[in-house]
Formats: sequence, C-alpha cells, structure tokens
Amino acid sequence: MSETNGFEPKIVAYVCNWCTYLGADLAGTNRLEYPPNVRLIRLPCTGRIDFNLIVKAFEMSADAVLVSGCHPGDCHYTAGNYHARRRWMLFRPLLEALGFDLRRIHFTWISAAEGRKFQQVIAEITESARKLGPYRPYEANGESKWRPAGLPPPKRRSGDDASLRTTARELLAEGKAGVVIGRGERGPVLARKPEDADRLTWNGASKIALTAYLKRKEVRALGKPAIVAGPADLRALNVLEQESQIRREDIHVIAAEGPGAAPPDFSDLDALLQLEPGERMAYWAGEFDRCVKCYACRQACPLCYCERCIVDKNRPQAIDTSAHARGNFAWHITRAFHLAGRCVGCGACTRACPAGIDLRLLNQAAARAAERQFGYRAGADPKAEPLVGVYSLTDKEEFIG
Repeated sequence: MSETNGFEPKIVAYVCNWCTYLGADLAGTNRLEYPPNVRLIRLPCTGRIDFNLIVKAFEMSADAVLVSGCHPGDCHYTAGNYHARRRWMLFRPLLEALGFDLRRIHFTWISAAEGRKFQQVIAEITESARKLGPYRPYEANGESKWRPAGLPPPKRRSGDDASLRTTARELLAEGKAGVVIGRGERGPVLARKPEDADRLTWNGASKIALTAYLKRKEVRALGKPAIVAGPADLRALNVLEQESQIRREDIHVIAAEGPGAAPPDFSDLDALLQLEPGERMAYWAGEFDRCVKCYACRQACPLCYCERCIVDKNRPQAIDTSAHARGNFAWHITRAFHLAGRCVGCGACTRACPAGIDLRLLNQAAARAAERQFGYRAGADPKAEPLVGVYSLTDKEEFIG
C-alpha cells in the first residue's frame, strides 16, 4: 500500500460479446477472484471496437485500457478480429508518435473457455497500472523545445508551361472538359474558358491538393474535369480510384511526371521519436493548444471525402467540438487514423493549417507503419488492394497477449 500511496487504477476493457465477455462470466461462475478495478464494456466484435473508444477512455481518466476478443479463427463473424488486428497495427505507431504510454494499452485474445486467463490478464494489467501510477496524458506538464525541420521546399515539376496551356485550351475549346483544375502563380486555378488556360503553370502555388476539388459538388457540376497532376496528385488519384470515388475515364489527367518512386523523408518523425513519450506529448499539447478547429486540414486533403465528417455528427457525439486539449487530440488522432494506409504525403494539411501545426508527422507515423508491416505505400500501385478493409492471416501480432 505504501508503494502506491493507496492508488487504485481505473481500467476500461472493451471486450467481444461472444468470447472475452463469456470468459469473464466463466471466471465469475467459477468464483475466480480478480481485481475489481476493471470496467467491462461489451461490444459485438473486436472489429466493432473503434479506435475512438481508446481515446475516449483516456479522456475519462482511465489509467489503462484493454481490448480483447476471440482468438484468430474463432470470430463469431468470421473475420472481425483479423480486421481489428490490422487496424491496431497501424494505430499503435500513431499513438506512439503522439507520446501515449503504450504500456497502458493492452490487446489480448481470450476465448469463452478461458476464465482463468481472463483472471490472470486483469490481475497483471491492474498490477502494472498500479505501479505506473495515475495517467493523465492531456495534462502534460512542461514545454517541449523540439521543433521539426518542416516541409521541404516544393520540388520543381518538369513540364513546359506553353504546352500545358495549349492542352488545357484545346480541352476547353473542344468541349472535352468543362473545367481544368490546375495551379496559377497565386493559387489554384479552375479554368472554364479557353482564355483562362493562360493562367496555368506547372510550378504554381496551391495550399490545397488539387485532387481535393474533384470531390466537390460545385466542381462536378461544371462538367467533365481535367486536372494538372504532379506526383502526389497522381498517387491521390490512384487511391481515389481504388476506393471507387472516381473513374479514370471520367477525368482528363494532364501529367508531366509519373507517381514517383522516391522514398518519403521520415527524418522529422525519427527525431520526434527520439524524444521521451512525455516530451512528445508535451510537444503535441503545445501544438494543439493553437488549433482552433477550423478544419482547414480536412478541406485541403484529397482523401477526406466523407459527405458528413465524424466531427460534425452529434448523435452520438464521438469528438468534443470545443477547441481544448481533449477535443483537439481526439480530432487530430481521428483525422490521422482515417488516413492510415491512404495518405499520399502531399503535405496539404500542413500547408493549409493557419496555426502552423506540422500535421504530416502524424500521417507519417501510420504511413511508415504501413511500409514496415505490409510493404505498402499509398497510391504507388493503382492495382493494389486498399490496406485497411482487408487482412492477411500472416499479419503480425507480437503486441497481442
């Protein structure tokens, strides 16, 4: 008692209805004692245990979280736990980059017949959390002086402006395109008349990814679009096509370069991960303190195309809309994880942020996990299956107890 000053941890356990919950019931039926610190929340399947629930548990002062379900091959819904395993393989690196203490987040498989394993797991997690002490990640003390180097300067695109303008002018004059989406000297250009093509340039400015315009109803209403695409735009088009959001035959693509095979630069992410978890959390706490929830990052992203964003839903309200620590952490975790296995590294979120938050670091955490775990780079192969939404029996699970 003296070692922990009487502290008793609060543990939230999200469990599968068909296996782990019945395992807990069996432990009770067999009178197997385990610490009363755990609060069980029963869900139909681990495949339905949304990552937002992990965040919500820590918002409500949980000191540790457990996610548990059926063993692989025993899922009541055939493959829910396989899908869950893949998502957690991408989610854990994101939480690590943010500075969450991964020692407090536990995953395990417990069947309906494993009442004693349930007893042991709860006892171990409780003892671990008791030794670690109270956990209040959103109350990070101190201030991190670390700062990323930032976005590299834009690479100059190869291509002749005169040829680009001629192509755009012909598409518009012949009625083959209703609008040409490109870059101008001062920002994005939506050329609707042949003479508007003179404003287009390969190396113009745009804080918004050009492919983001393809999802907008007002742009679609202008007729068949043509888009002036650089390497990141081409990768984004590949992902949008994989996800059945566009059909290539419905779009004219004007490109001077291919999708690009150069590996992404993770040097800033590497430097961030060299910091202690507490300092990483302090860094993001300071960054998110400037966030005003303007959602410019969402609007600039080529792959945020939900007609109604989760942050705009209030029945139920999954994310606090207030611009405070809990709401801002929840929003940016959600945004980054929705892009896991999808982000093409265009940097539009960082360029669009009026507060100057380097949001690409969160995207990179999940992107590098996708490369390391699955050899997958978003948009590189238009014929590849999307990373999230499928699974493999060989997916790794070293982190699962």
